[in-house]
Amino acid sequence: MASASRDVITGRGSHSKVKSAKLLEVLNAMEEEESSNNREEIFIAPPDNASGEFTDEDSDNNELDANDRFAKVRPLIIRMNCNFQKHAPLEEFYSFGESMCEYFGRRGSRQLYTGKPLRLGYKIWCGTTSRGYLVWFEPSQGTLFTKPDRSLDLGGSMVVKFVDALQERGFLPYHIFFDKVFTSVKLMSILRKKGVKATGTVREYRTERCPLKDPKELKKMKRGSFDYKVDESEEIIVCRWHDSSVVNICSNAVGIEPVRVTSRHSGTAKTRTQVHQPSLVKLYQEKVGGVGRMDQNIAKYKVKIRGMKWYSSFIGYVIDAALNNAWQLHRICCQDAQVDLLAFRRYIACVYLESNADTTSQGRRSRRLETESRFDMIGHWIIHQDKRTRCALCHSQTNTRCEKCQKGVHAKCFREYHIR
Repeated sequence: MASASRDVITGRGSHSKVKSAKLLEVLNAMEEEESSNNREEIFIAPPDNASGEFTDEDSDNNELDANDRFAKVRPLIIRMNCNFQKHAPLEEFYSFGESMCEYFGRRGSRQLYTGKPLRLGYKIWCGTTSRGYLVWFEPSQGTLFTKPDRSLDLGGSMVVKFVDALQERGFLPYHIFFDKVFTSVKLMSILRKKGVKATGTVREYRTERCPLKDPKELKKMKRGSFDYKVDESEEIIVCRWHDSSVVNICSNAVGIEPVRVTSRHSGTAKTRTQVHQPSLVKLYQEKVGGVGRMDQNIAKYKVKIRGMKWYSSFIGYVIDAALNNAWQLHRICCQDAQVDLLAFRRYIACVYLESNADTTSQGRRSRRLETESRFDMIGHWIIHQDKRTRCALCHSQTNTRCEKCQKGVHAKCFREYHIR
C-alpha cells in the first residue's frame, strides 16, 4: 500500500511538472510574439529655434547631450519656456528664486535643500512675475550643464540667463528682485550695464568690503537704525538695516529716500512698535515673493504621478506650473468672473475629459461634463436620429438630437438649450 501511494504521489508530481512546463512554453511564446511586433515609438526633439516646428531629423533619442542630465525632457523645457514667455503679462517687477520639484528616487540630479517645504527633489531656477506667473525655468544641474561667468557664481549666472530671456521680448525697464543666494555687487554692476534694475539682500562677504557699521554695533542701536554707502561710479547702494536682525540689502535702482515708518512686532514687549524703514527695503519686501506664491499655488492641488521613471514628477511639476500660469492669465483677463484655483483646475479637467470621451459608448455621462460643454458654443450640430427620445428642454418626443451633447433636442429648442 505504501509503494502504491508513493507511485500516485510521484504521478501527480510529474503531471504538475508537465503542466508548468507547458505554461512556461506558452508564456515564452507570447513574449517572443510581443517583442517581434513592430511598435511605433514617438520621439520629441527640440527644433533649431524655440518657435520652430519639430522635424524627424531631430528625433534621434540616442544622440542626447551627455552633459545634460535633463536631456530627455529638454524639448519640453524649451517649448514650455517659449509658451510661458509668449503669453506672459508685461510687468515691471519680476522675482527670481529657487523652487523644488518633489523626487525621492536615486537620480544624481536630486538635491537636498533645507530651506524649502519640499527638501528632497529637483531644484529648479525660476523667474516669475510679482504675482507668481512663471516666465522662465531651468532645472539645476550645478556646473555640469551651465557654465558660470568668470566674475559670477552659478546663481548669478542664472539671473543673467533669466534677464536675457526677458530682453528677448524687448528692452523694457525691468526690475528684478532676488535673495542673498544670488546677490553680489558684481551682479548688480552687470545688470546695470544691461539696463536692468535689481534689488536683493546680500551676504556680508559679497559687499566688496563696503565700509558699513559693524553688525554688533548696529544691534546695540535703536531698532530701525541703518547705515548705507553709495558707489557713485557704478550707481550701486549697499544698506545695512537693523530689524529683528541685521539685514544687508543692495540695489542699483532704489535709494534710501523716502524713509517711512512701519509697524513691526516686538518679541520682548509683545506689542507692535513703529520703526524707520528705508525705501529699498520696503519695495523689496513687497515684490520679492513671486516664486513663493507660485510654489504655494502648485502645492495646493499638485499632480501626483506615481511612475517609475525619473521624469514623472518633473512632468507633473510642469503641468502644475502651466495650470498656475493659465489661472493667473484668467484672473487678469476676466476680472468680472473670478474663480478660485480649484474650480479652475476642475473646469480644465472636465473640458479635457469631455473632448477625449468615447461618444459611441451607451453609458450614462457625467452631469458635470454635460454642463461644462453644453454652453461652450463649439461644435454643436443638430442631426436626425432613428429612435425618438425626450427633448432635453421641453421633454416632449423628438427625432433630432445634438451631435456633441448626445441629447435629444427639438430644432425650435436647440438655441435656447445651448444658451445660459
